[in-house]
Amino acid sequence: MRAKITYVVTAAVLVFYFVLVGSRGVLLIEHGTLITVTFGIAVLVLPAIGVWFLWKNTQFVRRANALAAELDAEGGLPVDELLRTPSGRIDRASADAVFERRREETEDSPDDWRCWFRLAVAYQDARDTPRARKAMQRAIALHHANAAPSPSGDHSSPSGDHPSPSGDHPSPSGV
Repeated sequence: MRAKITYVVTAAVLVFYFVLVGSRGVLLIEHGTLITVTFGIAVLVLPAIGVWFLWKNTQFVRRANALAAELDAEGGLPVDELLRTPSGRIDRASADAVFERRREETEDSPDDWRCWFRLAVAYQDARDTPRARKAMQRAIALHHANAAPSPSGDHSSPSGDHPSPSGDHPSPSGV
């Protein structure tokens, strides 16, 4: 729940910032000179990019949460079996061991979104956020492909720039 509150507060602050910057851009455009109109348009590009980025991240979080809820309903969420240091941080050796199991599970079932979801959690536990995000995107794509089969009946897995579970990351300790 704390993460959701943090996300909502951060998003609200960003939206406020986008409105503030956007209003300054509009004021520059209303001034009417060639330079101020040019700067005003340039200033409006920043909030536009920011809104797009916030929207894409919000979609990603909603989809990942939907997968988590579905996996929870099935009883397939990964159990937190990681050892922790006295300060509460995840023990690296423990994360490596869990990651290995998740990687092997994903190699055995590369078209199962559940395996990719659990691999994404293992990457996140190993503090490898870029690979965690790519693995979660793969899980979302596989879930979407399985939920809405194409009209031709082709159930092939989606292609794209997705990590392979055995790719160039044999262990999360190489982060």
